[in-house]
Amino acid sequence: MNKKIFISTGEVSGDLHGGLLSKALFDEARKYSINLEIYGLGGEKMKNEGVKIIQDTTSISAIGIWEALPLLIPMINIQKKFYKSLKKYRPNCLILIDYMGPNIKIGNKLKRMKNNMPIYYYIAPQEWAWRIGNNSTTNLINFSDKIFAIFKQEANFYKRRGGNVFWVGHPMIDLTKKLPSKRDSRTILKLRANQNILLLMPASRPQELRYILPTYLKTAKKLQLKYPNLIVYIPSCRKVFDEKFTKGLEKYEIKGKVISQDDVSELKPYIYSLTKLALCKSGTVNMELALYQIPQIVGYRVSRVTAFIAKKILNFKVRFISPVNLLVKKLIIPEFIQKNFNEKRIFYKACRLLDLSSEQAKIKKGYSLLKKELGEEGVVERAAREIINSII
Repeated sequence: MNKKIFISTGEVSGDLHGGLLSKALFDEARKYSINLEIYGLGGEKMKNEGVKIIQDTTSISAIGIWEALPLLIPMINIQKKFYKSLKKYRPNCLILIDYMGPNIKIGNKLKRMKNNMPIYYYIAPQEWAWRIGNNSTTNLINFSDKIFAIFKQEANFYKRRGGNVFWVGHPMIDLTKKLPSKRDSRTILKLRANQNILLLMPASRPQELRYILPTYLKTAKKLQLKYPNLIVYIPSCRKVFDEKFTKGLEKYEIKGKVISQDDVSELKPYIYSLTKLALCKSGTVNMELALYQIPQIVGYRVSRVTAFIAKKILNFKVRFISPVNLLVKKLIIPEFIQKNFNEKRIFYKACRLLDLSSEQAKIKKGYSLLKKELGEEGVVERAAREIINSII
């Protein structure tokens, strides 16, 4: 039996989840002796799992209207190529993963074309958490045959509006493993007994190198002057970022190391084991750090033009930017956004987290509430089983 699946995603996090789901789909297909082919928009992680990548979309990513303008023509060209491939290969279903702007456009267009191919949305936009304008939503329910929800709130949100929803849980539950000992970690990373890690995870999009990285580097320098035994580590999620990170460390004379994308998977457990504090952008990484009980500070900044349009014209509203805070509906992780995203404020909060066990305890207590919201292990396998069963 031959079957074909198409996946559309973008950005580093989408490629990660696309790779995990693809592996599970291939595993599930083998149980039924299905010869499965998966094509898609994605990146290296999907490719490594056997997906035939039509176009690498991990570099075509931005948050904000102003920031996305240079990507408009490349995205239009990619989508044209995608629609041609759909006609050529005629897949048994289409899976949309995250990547809200392009995927919503794809879903709406296919709906208008009255395409009978089943469309599944996995890791949907967090509409349950944010609002634009008069509380309007995307047309996700109208074109999705099934929504695979990773959050309880997400599942409830779409069910109340008539969506066909299957709550699978959050994929990070499956990825969280026991960390190695600090002793073994120091041996592997060649750190002394009194040295610990200040972890920087500032960018997965090019714009974040401009708006987020410099502030975190300035903060890291100040922290290292006060705490000389802190060594800065920057795991790189894209090879093209390695040089920018390295030059940043050199510019601010920071003792630290950039971990290349090729080495991140192997070294990450040891790095996490020794991390005293993480300075990161908002996103999936916040969930991962929380599940590992690592204290973190979250920050984000976009251009002034984008911030003005979002606030004054689109009336964009969101209570928190970190998914951890959104899920538990309270400020567990400190957040610094736009004007508040500066090294003085972040440095002050970082010192409190490093010096006061009570501050660390508050964050870890909040983390304990988070796990209850994420479901049981076997998340990706549940989604893959449901999808494969629907096409046989």
